[in-house]
Amino acid sequence: MACGMKEREPPLLEVRDLEVRFRGHHALRGVSFSLARGEAFGLVCEAGSGKSTLLRAIAGLVTPRSGEIRLEGVPLGSRRDRAFCRRVQMVFQDPYASLHPRQTIDRQLAEPLLIHGLGDIDARIREALAEVALPASLRFRYPHELSGGQRQRVAIARALMLRPALLLLDEPTSALDVSVQAEVLNLLADLRAAHGLSYVMVSHNLAVVAHLCGRIGVMQAGALVETLPSAALRAGEVRHPHTAHLRALSLALEEGFFAAAP
Repeated sequence: MACGMKEREPPLLEVRDLEVRFRGHHALRGVSFSLARGEAFGLVCEAGSGKSTLLRAIAGLVTPRSGEIRLEGVPLGSRRDRAFCRRVQMVFQDPYASLHPRQTIDRQLAEPLLIHGLGDIDARIREALAEVALPASLRFRYPHELSGGQRQRVAIARALMLRPALLLLDEPTSALDVSVQAEVLNLLADLRAAHGLSYVMVSHNLAVVAHLCGRIGVMQAGALVETLPSAALRAGEVRHPHTAHLRALSLALEEGFFAAAP
């Protein structure tokens, strides 16, 4: 290597030719994409097209039939270790289902720290709640005592307790009221800017994904059929018919969204 030249840094995440089958059904068909550090990449498709399966495969909750997943250039095996959990966390669609109903918010935020042997638990919990704009007084309440938006903020705070590099966002706003969706999306954008986070977000809502992500992948029947910048999507510069179809549906449902500035 020539003097002064630096080796090219690998993508934070690489997915190569990923294939997943369930009882003969193709959930994923040769999906490939990469994610740079600090990037937000969105995956959008209709229900049952494989977007949530893809996130679960990355998280190690689903075993691919073939293909490869690399984190920071290192291939991941079939099981995820503690080091992976320190780098990658997942936020699920339904915050009520993802939080333990019989544990206080304090306990649920402390658990990742206890598992990984990290100290300053009280200070870290206070900081995490402040980062997601929740008062410290909520820490000793239970999930059923919080609103849906508050529960999802707690789920995001819990995912950030270990200071990961990558968040996997599985339709994080679809279970929320429309007014609360915007608040949570803006929160995610602020957290990404503050901490240099990377996101892979999946949703059936094209407008929601375009709001948060600079680059978007469109899936159909388990295959990634097109990848394009969100600005191109807003401008209607699409190539695949399915992307055009989803955009038309989104325009009908979210009138004026794509006309707004990114």
